[in-house]
Amino acid sequence: MNDLSLSILPEAAGDAQAIERLHERTFGPGRFVLSAYRIREHVDHLLDVSFTARIGTLLVGSVRQLPILIGETRALMLGPLTVEPPFRGRSIGRQLMERALNDAREKGHAIVLLVGDAAYYSRVGFKPVPKGRVTMPGPVDPARVLVFELVDGAFEGVSGQVSPDWSQARNRRSGP
Repeated sequence: MNDLSLSILPEAAGDAQAIERLHERTFGPGRFVLSAYRIREHVDHLLDVSFTARIGTLLVGSVRQLPILIGETRALMLGPLTVEPPFRGRSIGRQLMERALNDAREKGHAIVLLVGDAAYYSRVGFKPVPKGRVTMPGPVDPARVLVFELVDGAFEGVSGQVSPDWSQARNRRSGP
């Protein structure tokens, strides 16, 4: 019998095409106009804090984190987080987030920001950012900007424009 248990594994460079197809299926073309994607198009996610979920060899979910600045403060942006629709409701998204947050803490990161549904993300400890403290590129509903402190008090006094952390950027190929 095949082993069909869930595995949460670090994302590997070879996972990129399968993850992009997953994003196409779950988010569609509208994903490119979202504020968070404005940041993602400029700096790559960090493989050491990004993960895949597999059942056997089938990729069923993914979470990525990329380096950002909030004003002058280094942080991570979590997302996109996605799970194949037939596998939703089985805590796969939560397991991906918990692994991503735990590994980020172990690697010395202090703050994780995301744009998402507060009711969903509050279950793992994300909290709304006080209105006006963080500015995203492009329009975004301030109630959807959430923060998770990996270190107690790390978000105290942090404010400003969210931008890619260029010090963490890898060389990117130009062109399509």
